[in-house]
Order: sequence, then structure tokens, then C-alpha cells
Amino acid sequence: MILNDTITALATPHGSGAIAVIRLSGKKSFEIIDKVFFDKEFKSKKIAEQKGYTIHFGIIAEGDIVIDEVLVSVFKNPHSYTGEDSIEISCHGSVYIQQQILQIVLKHGARMANAGEFTLRAFLNGKFDLSQAEAVADLIASNSGLSHQVAMQQMRGGFSNKIKILRDNLVNFASLVELELDFSEEDVEFADRTDLKKLVHSIIGIIEKLVMSFEVGNVIKNGIPVAIVGKPNAGKSTLLNILLEDDRAIVSDIPGTTRDTIEDEMIIDGVLFRFIDTAGIRTTTDVIEQIGVNKAFEAIKKSAIVIYLFDAHEISSGDLKLEIDLIKEHIGNS
Repeated sequence: MILNDTITALATPHGSGAIAVIRLSGKKSFEIIDKVFFDKEFKSKKIAEQKGYTIHFGIIAEGDIVIDEVLVSVFKNPHSYTGEDSIEISCHGSVYIQQQILQIVLKHGARMANAGEFTLRAFLNGKFDLSQAEAVADLIASNSGLSHQVAMQQMRGGFSNKIKILRDNLVNFASLVELELDFSEEDVEFADRTDLKKLVHSIIGIIEKLVMSFEVGNVIKNGIPVAIVGKPNAGKSTLLNILLEDDRAIVSDIPGTTRDTIEDEMIIDGVLFRFIDTAGIRTTTDVIEQIGVNKAFEAIKKSAIVIYLFDAHEISSGDLKLEIDLIKEHIGNS
């Protein structure tokens, strides 16, 4: 990969739309745009001479052929996403127009960016660290208020700051231990043993919180798994359809209709939940149905929440306790 060249790519999704955005980043960004961007009288706008954070209206043209009327946004290094001289061309979202503009800037010295290369350059130019770079992808993929909030916090350095605190504590601890070892034969104590223990406990506490935050963040990002379980014909599929307000699962009076797990997502108060409708749990000689029962137990193991459905008119309190204990056994094995 060459990092001193100029790259270009579509910043908006592929396909037709009202507007598309094409980005350039690199030392020749302004030189390239000045060759193809003009006002309506075909006079050069001299983007290289304009201030950063400015937007300019004009046309993209090749020779005397006008491709489109566009807006060009100017970002001068180091005050850009990548830390390099950058240009964003906002054009009409025709696939033909997008491809024509890309071909023109490629012809004048840019090359197509590799996947994630704009973010890679931002990292290499010190715009953010690896944790923040990862958060960019999470922010783009966020599909709930909570996942968006977590990604934004990480992108703004929340996780990085915690890692820095941990690193500082570890360096402090290692320095004290090294001093103690270097002067172990001297009657000198560089660190009080009580203070060292407090420092160790502090480090352990920080690590435990980081591990917990990863687990919570992973659930928020992928959705909180909720298994809907119970005996055949307990109403599991009906409940799923009611929650989703859609006939997602087949509902029938015939026991064992659901043979496989059915999953769908729903956002409640900004939190993504992933509901899993499972096969009815019972002893069966049907090989296919037994596979469904096994999958139901697997869903229980992987779920953060288990909803157990039962018919209060058809089960005794003793049998209900046995069934709930069976479910708890599988939760305990997760």
C-alpha cells in the first residue's frame, strides 16, 4: 500500500439515490479537483487557493462535456478525517454520474481506495487510535439508540482513556517492583506493601470493568438474545408474532409445528432485542423434532433472557417447578 498517493472512493452506498458523495484524500487532491471542477463559465475555481471547511458550487467537466453540477467541500490537512488534504464531491446520485466522476479523477492521478483505507490513513496520521477506528465501523453499523451511544463514546476516546489509566497503573506498579528488586539487598523500601496491594487491587478492578464493558458492549451491538421457550402449543410463536406485529412464525394447533429456531429483532426504548422462537420442549421419538428440541436448549444457553410460556390450566405447580428447574439447568451450563 502506498500512503503518499491520492485515493478516491464512493462515500455513500452503491446504487442510485438523490445524492452521492465521492471522496479524495492525499497530497494531489486539490491538484486533481482543479483539473475537473469549474464554475458555469468553465473558469477554474482554484480549490487549492480556497480556505478549509468551505463548500463551492460548480460543474465537473471533462473537456467541453459537463458531467454534473456539484458541491465540492474542502478539507485541508491536518484538519480532515484522514489528516490529509481531502475533497468531498456531492453529486446527483445517478450510477452513471458516479462512475463518470470516479473515472475522471482516476484519469487525473487518483487511485481507487482499498476497503477501510480512509480510516487506515486517519489512524496512521494520528487522528485516532485502533479502538476509535473500530468504533467508526460500529457507529456505521449501529441500529439502535444504545448501540449508537456506545459507538460514539468509544469513537470519542472513552475506551482509550480507560486503557491509558490501566497502562499508567501498570507502569507505576512495574517501576516500583523493579526498584524493589534492584535494591533488594539494601535496607530501603520504595513502596509501602499496603499501597502496593491497593495498586494491585485497583489494576484488577480496572481489568474486570473492561472485561464487563466488552461483554455488555457486545450484547448491545448484536442485540440482547431472548429465548421464547415452553412445551408444544404453549403459544411461543403467537407471542413472537404479537411482539413483532407480523406473522413471522407459523401458528398451528398441531403440536411440534415449530421444528427450527426462528429469530427476529425489535428495538424497545433504544435497545435492540433479538427474539428467538424455539421448538416445543418435550420427549419425542421424532428425529427431526428432537433436533429442534436440542436447538431450543442451545438457544437457552446463549440467551440473556428466557421467557418460559405455559398453560396455567393444564399444569400442576409441581410439574411447573420441574420444567422450570430443567430450564435453569441449561441456563446454568451457559
